[in-house]
Amino acid sequence: MVDQNAALGLIDELRVAVPEEVRAAKRINAEGERIIEKAQEEAERIVAKAQEQAAFLIDERGLTQVAESESRRLIAEAHVVADEIRRGADEYAVSVLVGLEGDVTNTLQSIQKGIALLDDRRAALSGDDLEVAADDESWPDDTEDAGTPLRS
Repeated sequence: MVDQNAALGLIDELRVAVPEEVRAAKRINAEGERIIEKAQEEAERIVAKAQEQAAFLIDERGLTQVAESESRRLIAEAHVVADEIRRGADEYAVSVLVGLEGDVTNTLQSIQKGIALLDDRRAALSGDDLEVAADDESWPDDTEDAGTPLRS
């Protein structure tokens, strides 16, 4: 049989020990729940940050693509403008050269008329000199050069 006093002592010890063990188990359980909640919050924060980063990268990639597209458009537009400027410069150069050609042609014609006039005058003066020289025997005989024009 069981000693009654020993059994009652064990029961008293269990009564004292069980609530302490229950309290310790409750503390451990609460601590575990707190750790799980903290881990859950951390996980949610990490997921939110990852989603934010992904959205940023998607936006950045989109902006990069838009910037690249815009740069290609601007370069193509610059090539068109450069071609128009070249075409305009070429047209201007042609018009200036055509005007210059006309001026040079007019100047050349004026020069040719001046030379012809001087040749005619020289020929006329040479003819007058020959008549005077025929009357004067001291005049040197250079009648061969009298009809030569001034130009070579």
